[in-house]
Amino acid sequence: MSRGARRVVATLLCGAALASGAPRDAHAESKPVRVASKAFTESVLLAELVTQLERAAGVPAEHRVGLGGTRLVWNALLSGSVDVYPEYTGTLVDEILSAEAPPPRPVTRAWIGQVLARHGVAMTEPLGFNNTYAIGLKSARAGELGVKKLSDLKSHPELRFGLSSEFLSRRDGWPGLRERYGLPQTDVRGLDHDLAYRALETGSIDATDVYSTDAEIPRYGLRPLLDDLQFFQRYDAILLYRLDLGSHIGDVGLRALQRLEGRIDAAHMAAMNAHAKLDRVPEAVVASAFLREAFGVRAGTVQHSATREMLARIGEHLLLVVSSLLAAIAIAIPIGVFAARRPRTGEVVLAVVGVVQTIPTLALLVFMIPLFGIGGRPAVVALFLYSLLPIVRNTHAGLRGIPTPLLESAQALGLPARAMLRLVELPLASPLILAGIKSAAVINVGTATLGALIGAGGLGQPIFTGIRLDNLSLILQGAIPASLLALAVQGLFEIIERKVVPRGLRRAATP
Repeated sequence: MSRGARRVVATLLCGAALASGAPRDAHAESKPVRVASKAFTESVLLAELVTQLERAAGVPAEHRVGLGGTRLVWNALLSGSVDVYPEYTGTLVDEILSAEAPPPRPVTRAWIGQVLARHGVAMTEPLGFNNTYAIGLKSARAGELGVKKLSDLKSHPELRFGLSSEFLSRRDGWPGLRERYGLPQTDVRGLDHDLAYRALETGSIDATDVYSTDAEIPRYGLRPLLDDLQFFQRYDAILLYRLDLGSHIGDVGLRALQRLEGRIDAAHMAAMNAHAKLDRVPEAVVASAFLREAFGVRAGTVQHSATREMLARIGEHLLLVVSSLLAAIAIAIPIGVFAARRPRTGEVVLAVVGVVQTIPTLALLVFMIPLFGIGGRPAVVALFLYSLLPIVRNTHAGLRGIPTPLLESAQALGLPARAMLRLVELPLASPLILAGIKSAAVINVGTATLGALIGAGGLGQPIFTGIRLDNLSLILQGAIPASLLALAVQGLFEIIERKVVPRGLRRAATP
């Protein structure tokens, strides 16, 4: 690696370190029990039950809501970013631990416990219900086709399947199901689990994967098909927690976790799902009502006003955007200057920075978790990396586009290289540099919404909650402020441009 390339790499690493320094987890000092949930309602409800039981036992606890899919939350548990989360035995055996030695058949709890212990993880006894997979069709459509069991699907290759993205790739999902039953369907697309129900209702798809405790099954009049070859195994709900959790919360905290063992049957779980998703009761309120009825625990919930909640989300969002943008400005402009001064190496630098821009946002966020945990820090680092390209590229273009006669005039005055850069080159390139910063800022406002999937908060939180609960009002609570914020940022930079850049130079800026 050349000396120049090493300098660029070192600069990028410094930028990542700078970006990761803020915002830190607001709860890092008090170290409460960190309870995580996946991005579906039942997981959120179970995690909320755990959170409220811990608080009722006098143990500080916080709920990291809707962090995403199985692998993301499992990796967060292994890295120590979270302490406990709800899981299912079928997912545990066929998805999480699938790379381990082949499990015995039938799978024993002793085997699961031994494998989990090697990862520093333990699990509770089952909570009391089996939430297994099924394939569901609208009852009217299933009756019209005479489809009652999964093997009947072999006779209907024309059916359109809309399956959740996770189900499409899991060993215990579509690949294994298709192989076991010899299913011929080719029109199979990936959809968000909650959006798939709406697609069934509109007739866009014919079948989707469902969970047996889903509230949408009766709501949309679905018929779960009989698993006549017994492909789907049991998915008993459990809690996974770190083995070292006991030293942190003591016996009182562990007993609070164990209070849910065997206490939630399928009917109660389906009813809680229905209250949250169909009646649109906040999950914290649903969980509190169940604990009061089942245990006599009055955990209580704090409900903030919509205005206060929105202001808090906007503050979180701005912190993500501003932190990442400032770090990007500090790093990207020097890199752009370096690329302009060293044309050959500069092309390589621009290509490397451009490659970062091609990484899917969700993938980049997941990559950051082992390094920075979950929350604001990995989101800020990811946003920092996405901000580099427009600033580096525009800085490079602005400096390379300065007319040669102007540079020769400055050199004739005998200005040192640094003074020439500061007094002549950067001012002349400022319209393009500012345009790059503006582009990065606007992009960051939109991209920061995805940070909610890894617990970073911001305006993505109400958006993803609204999608999960089919609540347009919640979606708009995040989407409208995010759009207005993007417009405000663009307007702010236009004002800055008028104040800082001379009128003649402003014409050189790209739209």
